[in-house]
Amino acid sequence: MPLSIDEFSRLVAAKRGDRGVRAAALDAGVSPATLSRVENRHMPDLETFAKLCKWIDRDPREFLGMEVGEPHDAPSAVVHFRKKKTVKQETAKALGELILAAQRAMRARDELVGR
Repeated sequence: MPLSIDEFSRLVAAKRGDRGVRAAALDAGVSPATLSRVENRHMPDLETFAKLCKWIDRDPREFLGMEVGEPHDAPSAVVHFRKKKTVKQETAKALGELILAAQRAMRARDELVGR
C-alpha cells in the first residue's frame, strides 16, 4: 500500500524539525512557500516531489504505489504537469492511478512480445 500525502507531509515536517522554513527549504532546494504548502498536505509538482523525496531520503516509488525493489530500467510511463504548483489530493491520486495503469499495460505488452 502506498504511503499517503499525509505521511509525505509528516516526513517533510519531521526532516525540517526545529529549523526555520527558509533554512530547511534552502537545504531541500525548494522555496520556503513550497515547503510550507507541502507540510500543509498540498501535493507538489513532480520536480519538487523528487527534490523533497531525495531530501527526506525516501524512494518516490513508496508514495506512488510501486514496489521499491523494481528495477530502474523497467519501462515507465512519465507525466509532467507544471501549470499549477499544487493539485487537489483526489486529482493527484487519480493521475497517479492512471500513470500506474499505463505502466502495467506497458509491462504486459513487453511480456507478450518477449522483451
